[in-house]
Amino acid sequence: MAALPATPPAASPEPAPLSEGARIVDTFIAPSKTFTDLGRNASWWAPWLLISVFSIAMIAVVGQQIGFEQVNRNQISQSARADQFDKLPADQQTRQLHIAAKVMKYIGYAFPAIVLISFVIIAAVLMAAFNLGAGAHVRFGVSMAIVTYGSLPGIIHATLAMIALFAGVDRESFNLQNPVATNPSYFMSPTGNKFLYGMASALDVFVIWSIVLIGIGFACNSKVKRSTAIVIVAVLYLLYKLAGSGLAAAFS
Repeated sequence: MAALPATPPAASPEPAPLSEGARIVDTFIAPSKTFTDLGRNASWWAPWLLISVFSIAMIAVVGQQIGFEQVNRNQISQSARADQFDKLPADQQTRQLHIAAKVMKYIGYAFPAIVLISFVIIAAVLMAAFNLGAGAHVRFGVSMAIVTYGSLPGIIHATLAMIALFAGVDRESFNLQNPVATNPSYFMSPTGNKFLYGMASALDVFVIWSIVLIGIGFACNSKVKRSTAIVIVAVLYLLYKLAGSGLAAAFS
């Protein structure tokens, strides 16, 4: 009896394309699904829009609950300019705070554009690092989408900060750069050792979360191992913080 021809194995079905909403949700609960889907469609506008909405909401709440003049007064009191500012006549102090408050307000509401520019720079640096240093072949559009989706934990950070503001925080100690206790530097004095303060701020729960997500994103879109990808992103961020903290200490 002639042998029957072997039946070829059934091809595994392609995963269903994800909607923008599903990709945002999966970033938090199943990140591999989101980042794998970026190879099909590297659109990044939805997470950027969501981050923009939360950032503008945060600025609005700060303006309502603290006031931009008070925020600037706090920043000055926590900087090397404190003694110099205190020696100014009252009218000059008021004028400087008024101008600084306007500038901060305009910058705050322009934050979506600032975030977009920063995402472009980060995506370019990471693409170069992975492609040249790890032999990956990640397109810029995919890198941009990875960075944008990987930054989504920031909306939870902004939400916690807004809750703290509505709950009532000390207006005279509020720090816009460090509004909620998610890293060790929150419990340190900004007027102390600037280098240690800056490095302590790197140990932020949400920053670490984003680093892990971005590492997963590059691993899902290249042959780089997940652990290696996360280490690459973490090392680049650490170098950035070392440079920033060193400059802050040098000019304090």
